[in-house]
Amino acid sequence: MTIRKRPFFKQVKFLLGGIAVTYGYIRVSTDKQTVDNQRFEIERFCIKNNLRIDEWIEETISGCKTPDKRLLGSLLEEVKSGDLIICSELSRLGRSLFMIMSILNHLMMNEVRVWTIKDNYRLGDNIQSKVLAFAFSLTAEIERDLISQRTKEALARLRNEGKILGRPYGSQSSIVKLSGREQDIKMLLDRQFSKSAIGRIYGVNRITVDLFVKNKIRM
Repeated sequence: MTIRKRPFFKQVKFLLGGIAVTYGYIRVSTDKQTVDNQRFEIERFCIKNNLRIDEWIEETISGCKTPDKRLLGSLLEEVKSGDLIICSELSRLGRSLFMIMSILNHLMMNEVRVWTIKDNYRLGDNIQSKVLAFAFSLTAEIERDLISQRTKEALARLRNEGKILGRPYGSQSSIVKLSGREQDIKMLLDRQFSKSAIGRIYGVNRITVDLFVKNKIRM
């Protein structure tokens, strides 16, 4: 697996004299998967379209992880206008539609091109991309509102069922309070509830939820 620190991206730009950089982004979810297939697809695509990858970013990590916890996050911070990111398909960027749209919106707002091979998307500096950027931005805003609404509805339902929200008096451990809720919490995460929202539902803080997910739930 190729692991690059953030300063390396700046070094690539320096060596290339500040010109546009073409990145090949590859992500697999587990160690049992291989990056070879995606790399072969990208290399074949580049040969066919007379392109060259200046830098490869390869990582083995779940697409559920936010970009800031992946090498992708460093790449998003360093790319500049005119750069090109090539990946095999949009799902390599993330596992949820909301996450993918947020990433694409960020890149298009910074005039960074994104090309995918299987999906055949060409997002760049053209009217179609600008229309998509507006749609992505609007969808992201609507999704945030829907998540907020679902959180409020979940809290109201729990109150109507007579459940007391908040940490019980005298409770020794917030982690223990979440025991037996693994499936419920996983379902909420799959539905894009934030850990802060889940914490409010069960009366614990976000850090407690984060620790519980890492120790008790397999994503």
